[in-house]
Amino acid sequence: MTGLAGRRLYLCTADRPDLAAFLAACIAGGVDVVQLRDKALDARPLLARARLAAQVCADHGVPFVLNDRPDLAIECGAAGVHVGQDDAPASLARRIVGPDAIVGLSTHAPAELDASAGEPADYVSVGPVAATPTKPGRPGTGLDYLRYAARTATRPWFVTGGVTPETLPAMLDAGARRFVVVRWLTESADPTAAARAVRQVIDEVPLA
Repeated sequence: MTGLAGRRLYLCTADRPDLAAFLAACIAGGVDVVQLRDKALDARPLLARARLAAQVCADHGVPFVLNDRPDLAIECGAAGVHVGQDDAPASLARRIVGPDAIVGLSTHAPAELDASAGEPADYVSVGPVAATPTKPGRPGTGLDYLRYAARTATRPWFVTGGVTPETLPAMLDAGARRFVVVRWLTESADPTAAARAVRQVIDEVPLA
């Protein structure tokens, strides 16, 4: 399994017709973790698309993480699974995928981040900093949550919500070093260039 050490630019995407080409283009621009998150697909179609994504990521040496479904993560050959606060508990996901797989956990508030310290997760996500259509109804956390995470987090953490080249400097100033990108890449006409633009800003600040 390819681990998370040194990885800083995490793409989260729904399924799309050009999934294989899109993932390859994002990886070429500097994406070094990929998650497939598609709430609309039933299990069998999701498994087929996850297998495709897992193969593309394996070909490029990038960890592939499947959202929400530890059972399908095993079946498709994913490096791991990401679960949210309303999904299967991280402890259950860990029992399903085993000790060597990646388990990620979403957090949206200091209390959730504090509680995550007792969960068998390899990383947490922190946010969304700004409200986003991918999380309808969830308000933005603002930068103070990033500052809290920078002071207290006990494992790697990735920022979510509104990550763009323009918003990155303030997030970096707040202590963030790892980032999840969604719309900046999924809505781009040139995903390689878009990923490279984000990566250039991120790499200006070393990973501590």
